[in-house]
Amino acid sequence: MSYRERLQHRLDETGQPLRVGLVGAGQMGTGFAAQLLRMPGIALSAVFDVDRDRAVGALAQAGITPSDTTDVDRASQAIESGGSVALAGVDDLGGLPLDIVVEATGVPDVGARVAVEALASGKGIATLNVESDVTIGAYLARLAEESGAIYSVCRGDEPVETKILVDYARDLNFEVICAGKGKNNPLDFNAVPADYEAEAKRRNMNARMLVEFVDGSKTMVEMVALANATGLVPDVPGMHGPSAALAELPDVFRPRDEGGLLHRKGVVDFTVAKGVAPGVFVVAEMRHPRLMERMNDLGLGTGPYFTYYRPYHLTSLEVPLSAAAAVLFGQSHMRPLPVPTAEVGARAKRDLAPGETLDAIGQYCYRGFALACADATALDALPLGLAQGARVTARIAKGEYLTYANCEPDASQRIVQVRRLQDERVRAAVPA
Repeated sequence: MSYRERLQHRLDETGQPLRVGLVGAGQMGTGFAAQLLRMPGIALSAVFDVDRDRAVGALAQAGITPSDTTDVDRASQAIESGGSVALAGVDDLGGLPLDIVVEATGVPDVGARVAVEALASGKGIATLNVESDVTIGAYLARLAEESGAIYSVCRGDEPVETKILVDYARDLNFEVICAGKGKNNPLDFNAVPADYEAEAKRRNMNARMLVEFVDGSKTMVEMVALANATGLVPDVPGMHGPSAALAELPDVFRPRDEGGLLHRKGVVDFTVAKGVAPGVFVVAEMRHPRLMERMNDLGLGTGPYFTYYRPYHLTSLEVPLSAAAAVLFGQSHMRPLPVPTAEVGARAKRDLAPGETLDAIGQYCYRGFALACADATALDALPLGLAQGARVTARIAKGEYLTYANCEPDASQRIVQVRRLQDERVRAAVPA
């Protein structure tokens, strides 16, 4: 059955829709809320946002009038009766009668709190918060297994859509040389919110979120999430990011001794050339003469490297598919492997002085930078998801890496605590 058929069948059988809780009523969350109502047998039963008015607004723009209650017991009764609620806090999320929670804040520590709360109560979590995933995703995937729940990165964003192509190539036993995306926005490592307020307003975006895209942090996060789910790695710190058009991808993303950029096979990367974004791609190797002849006959090139390409991703509009897959089929569309292969570190956007407290991703202090785990370990790199709220302990010049030697993470944050647990598990799993 298709998702649509299975959702309708479930509704006909039980009389109950699949009940979804949404955390985060920003651009991604409201897009998801609007799309959800187009699908039968699935309901937006709760929206959580630190600003409750935004939660109410997310429901309203989706055509839903929430029950007028913030009491947890009454909220549960409202959901059981087929209603929807808007709540400001997530502390009681685990006690609500929800089938799955969709996390769409993009704030690493909130992502950790929500995921742990949901999974510990046996609820599935479908996350758009790749910032949290690249920091503690391996631990969350293990926690999901232990609690009998599902942890899934969501369809619609580039990591999952690219992984689908990776799986496709590997299912056909083609060797994946490079998997990646076209970058949507111009790349400016020095971007700060003050320079993008007007554009953000025009695009109905938060300026901080727009800058996270422009300064490259989001691309680094997305490709590391893909790496950790597939075993691929960044070829070099920060990846290459060439201006390679679609037709040029198999010539650029090939080994250096064959005229390409790569020091090794099996990497993640991106291109800034126009015409690839908003698509995702895989460059895979196929050397059998008969198979190369067939590919050439199909107009896909002469080989031995071929590009497999999806020309779009629909961001939050495809997220309902991941929510449905988790509940209906017990399926995760993407989750990290037990031992990460890559890390998102951070580099200073400006000189930082001891005693400063670091701001958020996409603001003024730092930008994300993709690293293979071996490189991150050698640098003692501070994971990007632990940077917000960290205290600078030694002078950091613009462009230098944030490390555990020059920054102290905020130990009160849930994501810092969970990352320590993940590090312990990874160390135990990897021989010295």
